[in-house]
Amino acid sequence: MSNTETRPAEMRCGGETEADRPAEVEILTARDVPLGGPRAMRVRRTLPQRARSLIGAWCFADHYGPDDVAGTGGMNVPPHPHTGLQTVSWLFSGEIEHRDSLGSHAYVRPGELNLMTGGHGIAHSEVSTPDTTILHGVQLWVALPDEHRGTEKDFQHYVPRPVTLNGGEARVFLGALAGDTSPVRTFTPLLGAELTVSPGARLVLDVDPAFEHGVLVDTGDVLVEDTPVERAALAYMAPGRTCLTLTNRGTAPARLILLGGPPFGEEIIMWWNFIGRSHDEIVQAREDWTKGSRFGEVRGYDGAPLPAPGLPNAPLKPRGRAR
Repeated sequence: MSNTETRPAEMRCGGETEADRPAEVEILTARDVPLGGPRAMRVRRTLPQRARSLIGAWCFADHYGPDDVAGTGGMNVPPHPHTGLQTVSWLFSGEIEHRDSLGSHAYVRPGELNLMTGGHGIAHSEVSTPDTTILHGVQLWVALPDEHRGTEKDFQHYVPRPVTLNGGEARVFLGALAGDTSPVRTFTPLLGAELTVSPGARLVLDVDPAFEHGVLVDTGDVLVEDTPVERAALAYMAPGRTCLTLTNRGTAPARLILLGGPPFGEEIIMWWNFIGRSHDEIVQAREDWTKGSRFGEVRGYDGAPLPAPGLPNAPLKPRGRAR
């Protein structure tokens, strides 16, 4: 799923001592965003926000569902453009049909990764399938570094195997964790995984101390380290940790999304579905989309492309360098 807003805004481990442990967990609370018209599906957005724009190269995180499509109409996002990013689609339930201007026609299904690269420019559509009754998942974006942000369009599909952990299970869709490595190509080091923590369990994971990390809670009564994290909130942790402790205090399994990467050393401008480095670059991308150039055609979608919203009156300003 993409940004269809009409007014887009810009247990210790390995010998670590108490003094060695990094600073406290920072909680990022989600804001509610409607996608579409009066029967719109609503999403909970934790990135970007004023407190923090990125976690590694992760720059956008929408969490949605469980959404009864009989009441909302489900997802129906017309063809729309992207520049300067990769989109990561991950479902817990339901099914979404994906079409793009590369010619890809694929389905997003639970436990299966779809990653689309829109560097110089790509367009795609996303529609929940007729058999979908409950739609539930996350949509994530990754900012491309400057040297790769004009790369050619691409699409990758991957089904990670479940990895049994002491106290849960992991599905590693990007990067490496718990002895498993995803083969999916990215342009900066990244970690992306779905974690299940068993009832009453305490799960301890070895992590890369060069990474900052985010834990998005989908379900469960969860502690990240010793900090309670409510459903739909995202817990942020700065680099320096060699392990991460996740505790499920509930009587049902907890489900989490773990994100990570080294701090992104560049400022970005993110507006609507575009990521760039200057106001003029965003203006040009919008103009190209409006004129029908650069992004290509999405074939097979029954309907018109999504029009671009109007630009703000003030120049768009860069943001995102780690604090």
